[in-house]
Order: sequence, then structure tokens, then C-alpha cells
Amino acid sequence: MNRLTDDKTPVYVISVAAELAGMHAQTLRQYDRLGLVTPSRTGGGGRRYSASDVAMLRRVQEMSQDGVSLEGIQRVLELENQVAALRSRIAELTEQVSRLEQQSGARVFAASPDGQIVALRPGERPERRVGSSLVVWRPRVR
Repeated sequence: MNRLTDDKTPVYVISVAAELAGMHAQTLRQYDRLGLVTPSRTGGGGRRYSASDVAMLRRVQEMSQDGVSLEGIQRVLELENQVAALRSRIAELTEQVSRLEQQSGARVFAASPDGQIVALRPGERPERRVGSSLVVWRPRVR
């Protein structure tokens, strides 16, 4: 991707970012202090905003205008980050299950106490220990 078209590249000084977002530069400083939108910093400490930072500033402004407090906005953003991380983890686990399925030809999987995914053949039961629990997952045929 071209560096100039990358929306993550910090290119805007605070005054330009404030104008693009339609707000005062002091508001951007406040959002930075609160951790709502954290721009990159230059070697001298100056803030540099990317296109995605400006989009996030607009989003924060919209939520604020809708009556959501800054603490509420911060919580919404944290939860969205958690959801994104969980979705990424689900994708990793789904890929791992697919790999195991291809390797073993098994259609049933169980999670061992140490968190490893164990492939089982249909009808096969995993080794059980007293006091341990077992989760069995069968993928649906699509």
C-alpha cells in the first residue's frame, strides 16, 4: 500500500486534524489526555494524526453529541477493542480446528485441561481425570 494513501500514516498536525474533524484543537488535546484518540508523536513531542485518527475523532464527537459521556465513550471504545480481539482469537481457533481436522480426519474435538485442542475420532472418548471437566465441540457441516 502506498504510504501516502495509508489511513494509518500520521500526517496531520493538530490544527489540521481539528479542522478536518470539525472541532477545536483543545478538544483534541483533551481526547488525547483521556486516551480516547491517541495520535502519534514526533521526535519533538508534536502530535500527528492519521486519517483513521480523524475518523475516530468524528465518531467520538458524534457519540458525544448523542449524549454519551466521555467516560461512556471510553468504555464503548474499550469494549469494541475487546470484541475485535475476541473475533481475531475466534478466527485463530477456527483455523487451528480446520488444520487439526485436515490432519486427523476427525470430526470431533475436545479441549484438554491445559487448553490444547485434542482431535478425537467419532465415538472415541478422551481420557478423563477425576474432577476435570471436558468440553466437546462438533463442527456443523456447511
